[in-house]
Amino acid sequence: MADPSASYLGKTLIEEISPVVMVLRTPLVEDSSRKNGLSFVDTLRPFSLFHDIDVPVRTASDQPYRLHKFKLRLHYASEIRQPNVEASEEHLKNVVTRASDVDTSDLRSDPPQIDSLLDAAESESLPSWFQIFNKELIHIASFSEHEAFDHPVACLLVVSSKDEQPLNKFVELFDTNQLPSLLNDGIMDPKILKHYLLLHDNQDGTLEKASNILAEMRSTFGSNECRLLTINSAEDGSTDWQDNPWIPHKIDASISQDLGCLLNMDDINEMKNFMQDLASKHIIPHMEQKIRVLNQQVSATRKGFRNQIKNLWWRKGKEDAPEISSGQMYAFNSIESQMRVLGDYAFMLRDYELALSNYRLLSTDYKLDKAWKRYAGVQEMMGLAFFMLDQSKKDVEYCMENALSTYLKLGSSGQRNVTRCGLWWTEILKARDQYKEAAGVYFRISNEEPSLQAAVMLEQASYCYLFSKPPMLRKYGFHLVLAGNRYYISEQRKHAIRAYRSATSVYKGNAWSFINDHVHYHIGKWYSFIEIFDVALQHLLEVVACSHQSVATQELFLKDFLQTVQKLGKAFEVFSMQLPVINIPSLKVLFEDQRTYGSVGAVNIKESLWKCLEEDMIPLLPAARTNWLESQPKLSKKLKDSNICVAGEPIRVEIEFRNPLKIPISVSGASLICQLSAEPESVESAVVNEADNNVDGNSSATVFQNDSELIKLKRSWEQDAGSSFVLSEVDFSLGGSETTVIQFVVTPKVEGILNIVGVRWKLSDSVIGYHSFDTTVLKKKTVKGRRRGGQYAKSPLKFTVIKSLPKLECCIHHLPSKAYAGELQRLVLELKNRSKFPVKNMKMKISDPRFLNTGSLDDMKIEFPICLEKRINSKESIVQPNDVEGSNGLLFSFPEDCVIEGETTFTWPLWLHTSTTGRISLYMSIYYEMENSSNDIRYRTLRTQYDLEVLPSLDMSVHVAPCPSRLQEFLVRMDVTNRSSSESFLLHQFSSVGHDWEISSLPPDGVIHPSQMLTAGQALSCFFKLKKCNDLASEGMPSSTTLHGSDVRLGPHDSEKALFDISRAPLANFHSYERLDQGKSIQGSSNVDFILISQLKQNASAASDPPRLFSHHSCHHRQESKSLIHLLVVGYNGVQETFSHSLQEWTQQLVLKESSGPWTSLSCVYIQLLPPPPGPVRLVSQLVQLKGSSTTSSGWSWWSLPNTKIAPALFAVPAARGSQLNNRFMRCQTQIPSRSPSFISAASCRRVIIAPQTKKRVLLFITAFIQAYLNLGRYYVGHHVSPIFLFWRKPKSPLWPLTILSSSTILISPVCVIRLLHLN
Repeated sequence: MADPSASYLGKTLIEEISPVVMVLRTPLVEDSSRKNGLSFVDTLRPFSLFHDIDVPVRTASDQPYRLHKFKLRLHYASEIRQPNVEASEEHLKNVVTRASDVDTSDLRSDPPQIDSLLDAAESESLPSWFQIFNKELIHIASFSEHEAFDHPVACLLVVSSKDEQPLNKFVELFDTNQLPSLLNDGIMDPKILKHYLLLHDNQDGTLEKASNILAEMRSTFGSNECRLLTINSAEDGSTDWQDNPWIPHKIDASISQDLGCLLNMDDINEMKNFMQDLASKHIIPHMEQKIRVLNQQVSATRKGFRNQIKNLWWRKGKEDAPEISSGQMYAFNSIESQMRVLGDYAFMLRDYELALSNYRLLSTDYKLDKAWKRYAGVQEMMGLAFFMLDQSKKDVEYCMENALSTYLKLGSSGQRNVTRCGLWWTEILKARDQYKEAAGVYFRISNEEPSLQAAVMLEQASYCYLFSKPPMLRKYGFHLVLAGNRYYISEQRKHAIRAYRSATSVYKGNAWSFINDHVHYHIGKWYSFIEIFDVALQHLLEVVACSHQSVATQELFLKDFLQTVQKLGKAFEVFSMQLPVINIPSLKVLFEDQRTYGSVGAVNIKESLWKCLEEDMIPLLPAARTNWLESQPKLSKKLKDSNICVAGEPIRVEIEFRNPLKIPISVSGASLICQLSAEPESVESAVVNEADNNVDGNSSATVFQNDSELIKLKRSWEQDAGSSFVLSEVDFSLGGSETTVIQFVVTPKVEGILNIVGVRWKLSDSVIGYHSFDTTVLKKKTVKGRRRGGQYAKSPLKFTVIKSLPKLECCIHHLPSKAYAGELQRLVLELKNRSKFPVKNMKMKISDPRFLNTGSLDDMKIEFPICLEKRINSKESIVQPNDVEGSNGLLFSFPEDCVIEGETTFTWPLWLHTSTTGRISLYMSIYYEMENSSNDIRYRTLRTQYDLEVLPSLDMSVHVAPCPSRLQEFLVRMDVTNRSSSESFLLHQFSSVGHDWEISSLPPDGVIHPSQMLTAGQALSCFFKLKKCNDLASEGMPSSTTLHGSDVRLGPHDSEKALFDISRAPLANFHSYERLDQGKSIQGSSNVDFILISQLKQNASAASDPPRLFSHHSCHHRQESKSLIHLLVVGYNGVQETFSHSLQEWTQQLVLKESSGPWTSLSCVYIQLLPPPPGPVRLVSQLVQLKGSSTTSSGWSWWSLPNTKIAPALFAVPAARGSQLNNRFMRCQTQIPSRSPSFISAASCRRVIIAPQTKKRVLLFITAFIQAYLNLGRYYVGHHVSPIFLFWRKPKSPLWPLTILSSSTILISPVCVIRLLHLN
C-alpha cells in the first residue's frame, strides 16, 4: 500500500485527531469579528491548517523527525462538550438538506450510467457532500471523557483593545464558571498552556492604545505568551476576494460573498503568522515536552517486566468487579489517564510507535477493569496506529472489530462511537481496495443509526459495491434502493430521487421487473411531489404497462399516471407508448392494385394459392426482349420503390393491439399517420427539418422520448389529414389481457406518393400516443401487396397512387353458410360495376368444380328444381363434362358479348353441390379487362373466398353381385342410412349412369319404399336388378333402346312427381367430378355408377320454400368374375317329357363366354356333362313351377323328390359328331359307377375355340332311357390358353420376346382358377 498519510484517511486523521485550542474571548472581540460576517474562531480557522510548517520534533527516545503538515482545532469553551442528541440530528439533517438544494436542471438531467461511473475516479463518482457528512458524524462523538485527543492542549484568551481594564478581563475569562466540564470535573488536567491575545480593530482607532496594553500584558503574563493582532484594516469594506478562504469552511446556508470584507492581505498575513507561531513555538513544543514527562512517569511505573507483574497482581482482584462502562473511574492524574494522554499526544505528533505501545498497555488494563468504553476507544486508536504504520491487515481488522463490537455492546452510550469507528474502519478498507468488506461495515453501522444517517451509510455502501473488483452491480442497485427508501422516510425526497435514479441504470433492460417497477413508480411519485411533472410522467410511463403486477397494483399505477397528466395542465403526447402494446411484426397492409378482393376471407389467403389458381387465366407478360439488340423494358422508378394503389380505393392496415394489464382500458380516436405528396422526399425532409428546429421551442406538448421523431409524426398527422386523403378513426376498449386486431383505413384522393409512417391514439381521453412503423421489420414479413418476383425491395408502407380504375364487386346470392351433404342448390352470381367505364373479356376460375360449377342462362328461366326434371322430346344435347383431370380448377369464359357497362349489374347462374361433410373452402377468381386503361394496370382480378360447413345427411353404399342364372345380369343392393341428427329425407329415385346399363326394381313391379321417408338415424336396404344392355342385344334377346341412364322411382309408381334427368347439367357435370374424386375409371364397359336423389322433408312452416334437393353418387362398381369361362344353359326351364317312346331325345344349348382379358390369345375349351351327385336335386332356374303346386318364388330353390328315380348317368352328345364313339368317351364311361340299368351310345366331350372376351354357342343332344328328373347343371370343362408374346427391353438393348404358357383343367362348379405353369 502507498504512504498511509497520503490517503484520504491519513489526511483526515491529521485534521480530525489534532490538538484542540480552547478559545475564551470577550464580547467586543466577537463584535469586531462579526463585522466581516464571521465569528472570531471562524476568522482564524482557515489559517489553522498548516501544509508546510516544517517543525523539528524529537521522539521520547530522542529520535528527530520533522512535522510538515499540522492543524489546530479552535473551539470556544462552550463548544467543548458532547453535543446534544436532538441538536446533533437536526444539524445533520440541515447538512443533508443543504446538499439536496441543487439546481432543478440536475434533476431533469439523465441519471449517471454504470459505465461512466466505473470509468471515473472514485472522488468524481461519489457525491462531494459525503465527506462533509462523515466529518460531522465524527464531530458528534467528540469531547468524550475517555479520549484525550479532544481535550484542549492550550487555551487562547482574547481581549479587545476597546475592553476596559483588559488585564482584568484576561483573569476573568479563565473563571471556572466559563470553563468546560472536562476541566471542572477533573477529567483533564486544568493546568494547560495559556496564550494571551490582544485584538485591535483598526476601524475603532489607532494602534497606540493597543501597543500600551500589550506592554502591560507582557510585563504581567510574560513576553512570550502575549501577542497583538490587528484586523479590519480595509477601508469601507472594499476588499473583493477572488478565492475567499472562509467559504470552504462554512457549511451553513448563510454563505455570503461579504465574508472578510474588512480584512485585507496585511490582516490575513498577520493572522497566518500568529497561528503558525502559536503552533510551532508554543503548542508543539509544549506537547513534545509533556510527552517526555509522561513517558518518564509511565516508564517508571508501568514499563518493564517487574512493573507489568506488579500491575497484573494489583488488578487481579478486579476481575470479579461489576462492569463499569463509563463514569469518574479514572482521574486526570491516574496512571491510566496519563498513559492515554501520552498515547494521544504521541499520535497527534505522528509518533505512532510510542502511541501504539501505550495503547497496548492501556488495552490490557481497561479489559481487566472491565471499562469497556475505554477499552473500545483504545482498540480503535490501536487500529488507526496500525494503519498509519502500514502494518499487518489482520492486526488492524482485529482491533477495529473489537472496538466496533464493544461499542455495539454498550448500547445507546456507545452509539456515536459506533458510527465513528465504522467510518474509520471503512476508510481503512477502502484505502486497501477492500470495498466489499467496507460495504459490509457501512451496512452494520446503518442498523444503529436513525433513518437519515442510515440512508447515507447505505448509499455509501452501494458505491463500495460498485467500486469492488469485479463490480457487484446488483448489490449496488439494491443498496441504492434501500438508501432511497430511508431518505424518503426522512423527508429527503430529492436525495431519494437521486438514489433511485442512480439505481435505474442497474435495473434497465433486465428481468428484475418488480424492483424496476418499484423504482420507476416511486421516482415518478416523488417528482410529482416536487412538481416536476414531465419527468414524473417519464418514469410513470415505465410502469403503466406492467403486466406482471397484481390487479390492485396496476390500478394504482394507472390512476397515479392519469392524475399526474391532469396536474400537468396541458396536452401530453408520448412517442412509442406501451399502453396498449402494438405488435409491429403482426402488421398487415391490405390494398388492391390489379388484384381486388370481394370478400373478407379472400384477403387472408396466401398469395401463392391465388397465383396457382389464376395461372391459366391471366395473360402472360410479353418477353423482356427477343435478342440482345433490343433494349430491356424499363420499369418506372415509382414501381420499383413502392406498391401501386388506386385513387379512391381504401388501403387497410391491420394492427394488433394488446392490453398488457389485467384491468380494462379505453382507446379513442385511433388513426393512421400518413404523408402524401408528388415527390416522396419532399414532405419527409420538411417534417424532419421542422422537427429539428422546434425541439427546443416546443411548448404545446410534453415530449422527452426522441423529440424529433415525435414532432415528425405529429406534424405529419396535422399537415395532410383531410386534404389529400381520408383517415378512419376507431374507438375501442380492451379488457384485461385482451388482444384485438384493429383495421385502419386510409383512402387517397389524389395521385402521388403515399407513405404510412405510424399510428396515433388517445388513452383515456388524456394521453396522446404516437408509434412509428419500423419498415425494416415489415420488409421481412409476407403481406398483401409485397414485392413480386424478387426484383425490387419495396417498402410495404409506400404506395404510388394512380388515377381511378373500374372495379367489380361480387355477390353470390342464396349461398348458405351451412348445408347438408349432397345438397344441390342453384346460386346467382351478381357482378356490379360502380365505375363509369365498362369492363370486358371476363373469365372465371373456380378452385374446386366438384362443389361449385357454372350454369347457363337457360337455368334461370325455369324455377328450381323443375329445371332439372326430365323433359319429353327434349332436343337439348346431352352434356359432355369437361375433361378436368389434372387441372387446378374450372376455367370458364363468359361469352364475348358480355360487357358490364358502367354503373350496371350482371348476373350468371352457379350450381353448388356439397358432396362431402366437414368444412370446405371455395376460391373463385374473376378476370376482366378495362377499356381506356392506364399504362400501369390493364386488367384486374376479383378474388372471392367462401367457407361452408357441410353437415351429415344420407350415407349410401352399393354392392353388386352377379346373377347366377343369367349372363350379364347382376343383383344390386343399396344400403342408405340417415346420419343427420334431426332431419328427415324423402327418397325420390335411384339411377344407374351410362348407355350400357338398365336398372329395375326387385320384384319387377314392386314398390321399393312406399313411404319414401327416412327419419334421423334410420337405415334402409333396397334390391335392384341390373342388366348389360348391349350384350343382351347381341345375344338376340329382348332389350330396350339405348339409354343415357336408367332410373327407378323409390316411391309409389303412381306418384306425380317427375324424375330428374341425370344426363344433363348440372347433375352430369357434378357426377363426372365425383368419378374423378372417387377413383380413376377403368377401361371397358364393366363399370357402373349409381346416383341416389332425395329431398329434405320440410316442416309446415317452410312449406312455401323451394324444395331442397340432394344427390349422392357411388361410382366405379365393377363386377368382374374370377372364372375365365362363364357357362349359361339357355332354354333350360324345367323341360317335361312324356316318354312316349323308349328312347327320348332333345337339344340343349350352352352359351360360353371367355373373360380372361385382352392379354390372352385364343382359348381352347373341352366340355363334358357329368352325372349328378347323390342326394337331393338342386335346380337352378329363374322360375320353377311343379305340377300340382301353385307356389311361385324367385332366386335359389331346394327341392326334395322322395319317390323319384334319379338318372345315375347322363351325358351330352355334341351335335357335330352324332353317335360316333371314341376312346375319350370310353374312358369317361369307365369312370362312372353304374347304379341302375342305363345305356349310353354317344361321346360326351367337345372341343371349342373361343377368342378373348367373346361368346360361343354349343348345341348338345340329350338322350334319356327311363323316366326321371334330370340334373343338367354339372359340366366338366378343360381350358387351355394359347401362348402370347410380350416384349421387354434391357437398358440400351434391342427388344427380346417373353413367352407365357398357361394351361389348366377346370371344373365349373362353381369357380375356375388359372394356374401359371411356366415362365421364361
